[in-house]
Amino acid sequence: MTMHITSAPCCWGVDDVNNPHLPPWQRVLGEAAQAGYRGIELGPYGYLPLDIDLVGTALEANGLSVVAGTIFDDLVDPANLDNLLRQTRDICDLLTRLPRLPKAPGQRFAAPYLVLIDHVHAERSLVAGHPERAPRLSPECWRQAMAHIEAIATLARDRYGVRAVIHPHAGGYIEFEDEIEQLVADIPAEVAGLCLDTGHLYYSKMDPVSWLRRYAGRIDYLHFKDIDPEVYAEVMAEPVDFFAACARGVMCPIGRGVLDYDAIHALLKELDYQGYITVEQERDPRNAAGSLQDVAASLAFLQSKGF
Repeated sequence: MTMHITSAPCCWGVDDVNNPHLPPWQRVLGEAAQAGYRGIELGPYGYLPLDIDLVGTALEANGLSVVAGTIFDDLVDPANLDNLLRQTRDICDLLTRLPRLPKAPGQRFAAPYLVLIDHVHAERSLVAGHPERAPRLSPECWRQAMAHIEAIATLARDRYGVRAVIHPHAGGYIEFEDEIEQLVADIPAEVAGLCLDTGHLYYSKMDPVSWLRRYAGRIDYLHFKDIDPEVYAEVMAEPVDFFAACARGVMCPIGRGVLDYDAIHALLKELDYQGYITVEQERDPRNAAGSLQDVAASLAFLQSKGF
């Protein structure tokens, strides 16, 4: 079993590129390397520059390779398709010109990946984690979202050889059990895989071990998080926006929360999971002073468990 642990800018609070409090991308690369990581995601579109020489030089200086790029945007609105395809071209063009990470013997698709996330919608954010209360898309809007995903994934695959993976995310319209089941039914395996996230599964009332087992055949890439049980209980009892919950510390360093990483490790060993796992810990970027300590603690914990 070959697993590689990588990092992501969201550990420094980088989710919205328009947030005025984001740390410089150079600092994120430097601290990821200082914490012991050798791989990192690009983060949301527009955070790391698309300049191959600028980014390539900074990555090399920090001993880092890129494991994935991300489209974290509205996957539903029909008027957004041109923007989504432009992001696909720009991200994949950069990904395919950077040095590649090694492919494990049992890995179905090589890194780097293009992670597709429906962004956090206002009408869903306050009920993130509450499947019984959250509004669902109409059949027409759902079909539109699936068509967008297929168009993005097909472009990434056919023009660039990049594997698209879909990430169910709290506060988006692909979050809950019924939505993931419909997604898997609607998007063929040859078009896109899954990037399941242990923290988002738990946040949205799904058992990570059960769901990793259930969709093992579709998982090409993984995200790991942990959840502070006391903060989680508080935000589930109130109408709290998802990112406000993150600012309150609902996501914590791995090993300090409620998720059972002994069971997750045992399952991945049983499944012979080969490939990449990215540590994430959403936070308010104004709290990024603690990011280095937290990402180092998460990596140390996972390594102590044999990941």
